[in-house]
Amino acid sequence: MNEAILVVEDERRIARLLQIELESEGYEVRLASDGVDGWGEYKAGGIALIILDVMLPGISGLDLLQRIRAVDSDTPIIMLTANSTVSDKVTGLDLGANDYMTKPFEMEELLARIRASFRKGSARASDEQHVGEWLTASDLRLNERTREVERAGQAIALTQREFDLLTYLLRNKKLVLSRDQLLAEVWGYDYAGNTNVVDVYIRYVRKKVDEGFGAELIHTVRGIGYCIKDAT
Repeated sequence: MNEAILVVEDERRIARLLQIELESEGYEVRLASDGVDGWGEYKAGGIALIILDVMLPGISGLDLLQRIRAVDSDTPIIMLTANSTVSDKVTGLDLGANDYMTKPFEMEELLARIRASFRKGSARASDEQHVGEWLTASDLRLNERTREVERAGQAIALTQREFDLLTYLLRNKKLVLSRDQLLAEVWGYDYAGNTNVVDVYIRYVRKKVDEGFGAELIHTVRGIGYCIKDAT
């Protein structure tokens, strides 16, 4: 591939291991050992995917994530962290990360998630060629092309992850979607651990699109997952 994977990791041993494994898979790799260098490598262009450590000198991984997402919503970013708590993962995902891996990790799993990120990017590009104007549920409307969301004529601001989650729910209106299915389709990989992150984001989206509007559109199906449907 012509574009490179940028690895921003201050632990030299991990960075070198990632470089060896990724290059053996045919990827071009660029390395940065701190947030400042990572930002410089990103601005140089030609980056297809970023592997970003949370704890970095100079500019932290989360700060670098925010800086990149302020100008680029498309490049996949996989975060690496030594902290496995759900709250920390939610923070990174809410800031725009596409995926999260906890150290120590299996290289085979990271490679699989990289492939999944590239597949999702290709699928999104294909979808954009065929996307309709609006997805709706009662008075809730979402425009995939312009990323506008409104209910009862009132504009609603969503984070990237919230928008992706609501989009998938609306694309599958009336269907009951499991937490595992939502993780796989919205987060872009088959998540084998705790699915609480889905519940957290459902709460975020509900607060913005349901609270204060009367009829509830997003429904919990006990023991299965969630669905969105027109108000009755």
